[in-house]
Amino acid sequence: MRLTHRQIEVFRTLMLTGHATRAAERLHTSQPTVSRELARLEQVLGMALFDRVAGRLRPTARALALQEEVERSFVGLERIAATAASLRDFAEGRLALACLPALSHALLPDAVRRFVAAHPRAGVCIRAQESPLLERELSEQRHDLGLTERRQAPPATRSRLLLEADEVGVLPAGHPLLVRPRLTPQDFAAQPFISFAPADPYRQIVDALFAEAGVTRQLALEADSAAACCALVRQGLGVAIVNPLTALEWSGAGLQLRPLTMRVPFSVALVEPTLRVEHPLRAAFVAALEEEAGELRERLGSAVGA
Repeated sequence: MRLTHRQIEVFRTLMLTGHATRAAERLHTSQPTVSRELARLEQVLGMALFDRVAGRLRPTARALALQEEVERSFVGLERIAATAASLRDFAEGRLALACLPALSHALLPDAVRRFVAAHPRAGVCIRAQESPLLERELSEQRHDLGLTERRQAPPATRSRLLLEADEVGVLPAGHPLLVRPRLTPQDFAAQPFISFAPADPYRQIVDALFAEAGVTRQLALEADSAAACCALVRQGLGVAIVNPLTALEWSGAGLQLRPLTMRVPFSVALVEPTLRVEHPLRAAFVAALEEEAGELRERLGSAVGA
């Protein structure tokens, strides 16, 4: 006798329900059929999977160990089914895109809006991922497009600059520094400053600039994202320096941005895999990204008075 997919399905359902009758209902079959398939499975494996206790099935330790492997297999099947559904439901295809979390909140949503308006029957899957996992997934050809802050292309990809700007200062409403058109390092002296984590590359760049200028800030608060920094600034808990795209998204009531006299470069690179078959709609989505990047440059220029 050989192991069958039906026996594994019966086993998984029994593990989930703990009762042959309920498993039969879920599988749209009869209780004797479920019991018979379980008996065959135990015979094939040469071990008991359940103890019969007061009319219920109590899984053995071996059954629990087997369930872990079975669940991994079913997760794979569910992903295949989800992909097939996407191919069926989106007649023009499904574009897979990976980006940094900050870009999933700024730049990308408006680009998707532009793309979907022109291609309403297309699907878009966005995966937000931090570096270096983002670059690894792009190298492994898992996505049709990628957006990173690194100018160097990951292996097996090509990369080009999409947007370049400088980081900006963000201040809460009514802050005294809002009277200044541009902020110098000395303006931040003794100010409550909201920083990124010490290992963050932007944190290290900003700290080095203030150290070079001999300026001491109050470093009481840290956050793991530009959006979190802006949220804290809006609450009046301090000031921060963040990327201009997130600053634009948060600017308005409760938060204002100002350009800096020192440069903290920020760039967005468009990454395309070189070994993955090109998606028919990739060029259209790239065009939407370029249009949105151009509009963001204009908005940023207006916001900082450039």
